[in-house]
Order: sequence, then C-alpha cells, then structure tokens
Amino acid sequence: MAKRRITQETFDAVVSENIDEFEMGADEALREAVEQFDSQGVDLSCIVKAVAITSGGEDQTQAHEVLQALHALQISVDVSANSAESNFIAELKLFTQQCSIGFAQRYLAGQKEAYPTLLSCCKKSLEDKESLLASLSALSALTDGQPDLFNLEGQNLLILILDTYGDDRAVMFLAIRTIRHCCLKHEQNRQGLVKAGVLPLLTGAITRHTESAELVKEACAALRVMTFDDDMRVPFGRAHDHAKMIVSDHRGLKVITEAAKAHPDNSAVLSELCATLARLAVRNEFCQEICDLGGLKFMMTLLADSFESQELVRQVFSAIRAIAGNDDVKDNVVNAGGVPLIVIAMNRHMGNPYACEQGCACLSVLALRKISHCKVIMENGGTLAAVQAMKTHPGVVNVQRQACMLLRNLVSRMDTFCQPILELGVEPLIAQALQTHEDLGDVGRAALRDLGCKVELKELWTGKKGSLTN
Repeated sequence: MAKRRITQETFDAVVSENIDEFEMGADEALREAVEQFDSQGVDLSCIVKAVAITSGGEDQTQAHEVLQALHALQISVDVSANSAESNFIAELKLFTQQCSIGFAQRYLAGQKEAYPTLLSCCKKSLEDKESLLASLSALSALTDGQPDLFNLEGQNLLILILDTYGDDRAVMFLAIRTIRHCCLKHEQNRQGLVKAGVLPLLTGAITRHTESAELVKEACAALRVMTFDDDMRVPFGRAHDHAKMIVSDHRGLKVITEAAKAHPDNSAVLSELCATLARLAVRNEFCQEICDLGGLKFMMTLLADSFESQELVRQVFSAIRAIAGNDDVKDNVVNAGGVPLIVIAMNRHMGNPYACEQGCACLSVLALRKISHCKVIMENGGTLAAVQAMKTHPGVVNVQRQACMLLRNLVSRMDTFCQPILELGVEPLIAQALQTHEDLGDVGRAALRDLGCKVELKELWTGKKGSLTN
C-alpha cells in the first residue's frame, strides 16, 4: 500500500509547534516531527528535514535555504539583471549547491517555480558562456530525479544549445547531462527529444569530442537512456525503435567502438561504452556488426587486462551476453578464449552478486544450443563457478536464476554431464533456492528435471469443464 504524503508546509508547521508550544530545541523539535510522521506511515522522502530559517529582510519570513537561494535568483531575473554580473552567477551556484544536497531540496524548489526561472536564466545567458554554464549546471541539478518538470520550451532550448555550442565541451557536457536527467523514467520526454533530432547531436558530440573522456561517457549514457523502457505510466515505449535508429541512422555502433579505442585505460568510460553497446544489440545483424567493428576484440582485451575492475567486468559481461544472442558471435566468443576469461573474472568477483549474475548469464547464452561450447565451459570450471555463486549468494534470486539456466543449458543436449554436475551438490542448492524464492519456480524445477532429479510439477489446469470456484 502506498504511503501517505504531506506537504512541506505541514511538516514545518509541526516543527514550529514543537519549538513554540512545547519549548523544544531546534534539533529535538525536528527529530520529534520526523519520528511522529514515521510512526504514522508518512513518506518523508520529498520533505526537507531541517528547521526553516528566518531571512534577513524586513518581513523576517521563514524559509528553507534552497527557497531563499531561489528567491534571490528570481529577483535577479525579474529585474532583468545583467547575466554576466558576478552576483547573478554566484546566486546560480548557490542554488545549484542547495539542489545538490538531496532530492527533497530539488523537489521543494520545483514546487516553487524553479524550473521556469532556470529556463529564463538559460535564455538570458545564451551569448555569455560563463553564465550559461552556471545556468545549465543549476538546471541539471534541479531536473535530477524530476523529469516531469521538462516541457517543450526546455526541449527546444536544449536542442538549440547543443546545436549552437557543438564545439564547446563544457557546455555540451552540461546540456547532455540535463537531457539524460529529463529522459530517465519518462517516455514522453524521450520520444519528444528524438523527434526533435537529439540522436545525431549526441552521436556527433562523441565523434567531435572523442578525446574528452567526461563528455564521451555522458553522451553514451544519454544514448543508453534513450533505449530504456522504464516509464511505468505508459503501456509500451519505443526503446527498440530508438536503438535501431541510433545504429541504422546514426552509425552508433561505429561511433562507440571508435570512442573505445581513444580511451584504452579509462575503466569508467569503457564500462559506459560496454553498457551502451549492450543496449544497442537488439538485432542479429547488430550483434554481428559489433563483432566486425572490433567490439568483441576490445571486450576480450578488457577482460584479460582489467578484470580487477568490478564495474567494468559486470558491464563487459552484460555486453557479451547481449551480442552472443547471435549464434555466429557465440562461436567467436568461445574461439577467442572468452570462456576461461569469464570464469576467471567471475571467481575474482565472486562476492559481487551482479558480477555473478551477469557471468552466469554469459555462460548460459554461450551454452545455449551449442554442445561444443558446453564442453569448453565444463573443462574451464564454468560449472564450479556457477555452483560457488549459488552458495555465495543464496538470497539473490537473479543469481540463482541465471545459475539454474546455465546448468540446464549444459545438460539439455548432453545428459552425460548430469552426473558430474550432480556430484558438485547442485540438487540441494536448487531445492533450497526453490524454497527461498517463489519467483524461481519454473526455472529451478526445469533445471532439476533436466538433471534427472525428482521434481514435483504442479498441474495448473486439467482441461476439464467445471466451475471456476471449485
């Protein structure tokens, strides 16, 4: 059941009452208010949990620091202050700092017309780089977690900035980061920006500024977000279409693989590039194209040279898993020595559930419909790694699921592998996972069945006519 919500004014009134009526100190009054609302099941994630301070003006009004910073900024915009003046930039920086404290501060500012104020700041600053950077930084901070604030006016403004300042790395970085914030969990914003022509601007930014690690990483992240299907408010999105457009219309795979060559030692950039490639591998020919462009080769190199980086390993696993949906690429991965590299990396990061999940998923895809690959996985300790992952993360359902799928794929066409795998003690592990995780049902039982173990299959429907209430 959804939690109740209250307004910031209600929370502040209770804090004020605790101070005035019950003579509590500020810290005690605040703590008491938080405990009171928590006990009532109220969601305080959007509430600034601080005591409002009194402004220094004649009216002596009380407001939170973020609102005081916003008010000073709004006065500056209302009186048409010169955007190049140092106090204007200082006010923008102060507001950005307040928004960076937490989501509650950003939410409160968003409720008090901060978004249109910042759009005005950006428009006033279009011909002054320093003030434009300050304005975009504030807009980026405000929209983090608040994509609903974005509108057509903001869309047109950001497209204009990307088009006008294409050669300026600093401006491009902040504009692209704002776009990413506005597209997370918001399908309408994604579709609007794609129609407005944002995709060639993003791929163009990567090509034009390939040497800038920070900008390449941000632009790739923005492209990746365009392929998300994470907005629960719409029945279906256009994630697949956007991925096809990035690849087919804007040479996305070539752009990304070329960018990878420019940053061979930057694990953060390479991790983002791998994550983006995984999102773009939505068609059989795209998987092959990634391989043909040298994408598989650089992934193998990363596993061999950078297996100490936990995040990088996880993203490389994810990318290999995606492109190995193509049967020819499966062969290329195995022939390139991918299996032992995957197993080594899994064992190195056995304590990380995400690495274990993606590692098992990788091996599972490679084993699917490929008997020769199953032999390679068995010979290189892939089964042992999967079993160890199940033992290490019994409470993580995705690790258990991917490990069960791997075990099933290994024996589905080679029943001679059943006994060696059972000798590793997998039957009680799967049985325990089935008891712990209801969602594992079909996958776990299918693994037990294919391993030749006794399994109880529940008959959901017999096909006989009868009352639905029986």
